[in-house]
Amino acid sequence: MNLVGKIIGNRYEILEKIGEGGMATVYKARCNILKRYVAVKVLRDEFTTDEEFIKRFNTEAQAAASLTHPNIVSIYDVGHEDNIYYIVMELVQGKTLKEIINQDGVLPWKWSVNIAIQVASALETAHRNNIVHRDIKPHNIIITEDGIAKVTDFGIAKAVSNSTITAFGTTIGSVHYFSPEHARGGYTDAKSDIYSLGVVMYEMLTGRVPFDADTPVSIALKHMQEKPIEPIKLNPSIPFAVNKIIMKAMEKEISQRYQSATEMLKDLSMALKDPEGNFVKGNSENMQYTQVIPSLNENIEEKTQDKKAQDESEKDSAKRKKIKKIWTIVIMALIVILIPVIGFFATKLIIDAGKPKQFDLEDLTGLTVEEARAAYEGKNITIEVAEEVFDAEVEEGKIISQEPPFEEGAKIEENSTIKLTVSKGIETVTMQKVVGMTFDEAERLLRDELKLEVEKVEETSKTVEEDYVIRQEPEEGEELKTGDTVKIYVSIGTGIKEISVPYVIGDTEADAKTKLKDLEVTVVYEEDMTRTEGKVLKQSIEAGETVEEGTKITITVNRIEDLTKGKIEVNLTSLLGDKATIEKDETGAEINPTVVLRIEVNGENVYREENQRKDSGIITREIEDRGTVTVKVFIDEVKYAEKQFTLSGDNPTLVID
Repeated sequence: MNLVGKIIGNRYEILEKIGEGGMATVYKARCNILKRYVAVKVLRDEFTTDEEFIKRFNTEAQAAASLTHPNIVSIYDVGHEDNIYYIVMELVQGKTLKEIINQDGVLPWKWSVNIAIQVASALETAHRNNIVHRDIKPHNIIITEDGIAKVTDFGIAKAVSNSTITAFGTTIGSVHYFSPEHARGGYTDAKSDIYSLGVVMYEMLTGRVPFDADTPVSIALKHMQEKPIEPIKLNPSIPFAVNKIIMKAMEKEISQRYQSATEMLKDLSMALKDPEGNFVKGNSENMQYTQVIPSLNENIEEKTQDKKAQDESEKDSAKRKKIKKIWTIVIMALIVILIPVIGFFATKLIIDAGKPKQFDLEDLTGLTVEEARAAYEGKNITIEVAEEVFDAEVEEGKIISQEPPFEEGAKIEENSTIKLTVSKGIETVTMQKVVGMTFDEAERLLRDELKLEVEKVEETSKTVEEDYVIRQEPEEGEELKTGDTVKIYVSIGTGIKEISVPYVIGDTEADAKTKLKDLEVTVVYEEDMTRTEGKVLKQSIEAGETVEEGTKITITVNRIEDLTKGKIEVNLTSLLGDKATIEKDETGAEINPTVVLRIEVNGENVYREENQRKDSGIITREIEDRGTVTVKVFIDEVKYAEKQFTLSGDNPTLVID
């Protein structure tokens, strides 16, 4: 169905088709109510009768519409009419990341990390809303003309509570960017998106995907079984830390990957500051080792051997009794020696029994409160959350510090309390409107109340008073992290000097230009034989008027051109053409053998004589005048030619034939 030219929802006028996907077609449209351009995604005709696809389409709308983030394409409206199911979303001007990779190949590492930070920030918001994208790939990341990354197509995302890899019985996603659990059809969650983001970073920095093959199945198997070539081996310019981030994000074991987009964001931000740092840590795993259990046959064999040994001992009882007697003497001697020692240690045990138990003091920073309590489970140690604070470096829910603080070899007694300071994550604020405020007022609001950094940019303005804010970046209402930098543009007034126009009429051209040095001077020339040459005749702005520096002013200068000699050559026979032929009467006499030639210059006759109609030769007339003149040629008072003749150079000649 072609919807171009139609209006849906009584407001969206479809202008053109701009894209097509597996389950929907995307059109550019104009909202006739809000007067803005939007993108309209329409479910393809073949799926409108399929309840499962309609359900999936509605899931996309509900999932994406609940997300608000500067790096996520915004959803404006959802609806259906006449069997048309559609979503109205933000129209983003730019290129997909895939188009940029195809065009440029390997991308700069700083630019790539910046794009990854923006995508991870978008995923962080989606995951907090229990939404998993499941199809993160360069095709679904649009880079605007301002370099902003926008994640689009949450068409296969749905609430993650009790969800699995398959939606409506079908595996969804793009195989080159699948996580191993996605490829095998297993459970997927937020960490699957992190794997896909790792693949996108791999492609940005190497120009290729980590796994490729002839068939989708072969690619999926590689995701599950093979280890990718480290990107730093394909592109040695990749910093050490960035290489480690990509490899950690692409770990096949979920427990070895980043456990959240927030955790990955932290390392990405650190990589910009310390690209060669060794701060990317692996996740520990709890290992259980196999123990060897004796088999039933081994126990039977053991008993059999004991029986044989017993029989042998009975046969040699005399020898055994002798050995037993020797050992009895040795044991008695040892008892006599050990009694004082045993008494000492027994006394010490009784004394120590009254003391509280001591345990190793664990380093709890970086753990969750639950993990901290598990570390002291059964040890009668109280774990108490003393304070929760915002922290840009420590992930939300993780421990920032503890009291008593951890020291190597330190102990803690049972019945003690460990007090924790726990991170509330990165504090966010809503950007306020500061346009119209003075700079001091705006800075006080942004720094003191919103905890934002302020960058002041001075601009000239003809409409805004000096020291008042003209505009701001970002706009009012955008969500920011505390410590982010915002730009405010402050007026410094017009910044243009005002001057009084001087009187220059009667001055030479050079003197006039000197007086008017602060204005943009345009010179035109006129000829006035009554005035002195080279002097100013007129000025376009009257003397004494006040204007801004750089204002355009035109002065008219008198310039009298010198007389120049020139020559006019007329080929009479050529001008007459067929009329140059002389006819004869019955007696043989010639009819009208001559004509009157007249040459006129600027309306004045310079030549008038009778000439032979035929073979009269070139008729020459010298003139003296200025500039360009109009020359007219008359034969028997009929105008045969009119030309413009510029008198310049040495002996200019005008030929008329």
